[in-house]
Amino acid sequence: MNRTDRLYALVEDLRAVSPRPRSARELAERFEVSVRTIERDVAALQEARFPIYAEFGRRGGYVLDTRLSLPPLNFTPEEAVAIAIALSHEELPFADQARSALRKVMAAMPDGEGERAKALAERVQQIRDDDRPADPIATVIDTAVLTGVVLRIGYADAKGVSSEREVEPGVFVGNRRGEWYLVGWCRLREAVRVFRLDRIADAETTGERAPTRPPATFAAEAGLLRQPALS
Repeated sequence: MNRTDRLYALVEDLRAVSPRPRSARELAERFEVSVRTIERDVAALQEARFPIYAEFGRRGGYVLDTRLSLPPLNFTPEEAVAIAIALSHEELPFADQARSALRKVMAAMPDGEGERAKALAERVQQIRDDDRPADPIATVIDTAVLTGVVLRIGYADAKGVSSEREVEPGVFVGNRRGEWYLVGWCRLREAVRVFRLDRIADAETTGERAPTRPPATFAAEAGLLRQPALS
């Protein structure tokens, strides 16, 4: 069992017996690790704000306060990303509490879905203060970015020249001027390109799975959106 799986299992073990404590020795035997490893694991969970505390005494041990924690959640990674975006504004009241709530949601997602949600969240960046206006083309792009499928778009470049492109979606990002961009691998140009949302005349998903490209592939272009190099 790797450490991530063990941390998740440790929380669920404590949840199952709560409010009764479970000693470090019992946990060590259960997970076939040393007592010291359990102590480090519990310290890591406490740093991540899991409500685990120690009860001292002969029958003491670690206790999970179930009133302050979440059981496993059935959010899809896409739903978790939507929550992350909704809670992403630094200017929101209770911003620190929003980040804490998001950590709890991610931690409560089973079977590695939380890790997939974090990976998806890197591909949808919101850096403007107001919401993106409703747009059917934006909805198609959302779907392609989150599901990792190739897009086919009709696009007019900065000179007004129209073309049809197949694009492997990377990042969907907005700026503070209210402009939204798709950063992706353009198969026509065989390179990363930035496509402005208001220049995309139509968009559809092809159903073809896009090759996996790390978010870092698109990071440089996404960071230049104040002066984007448009296709």
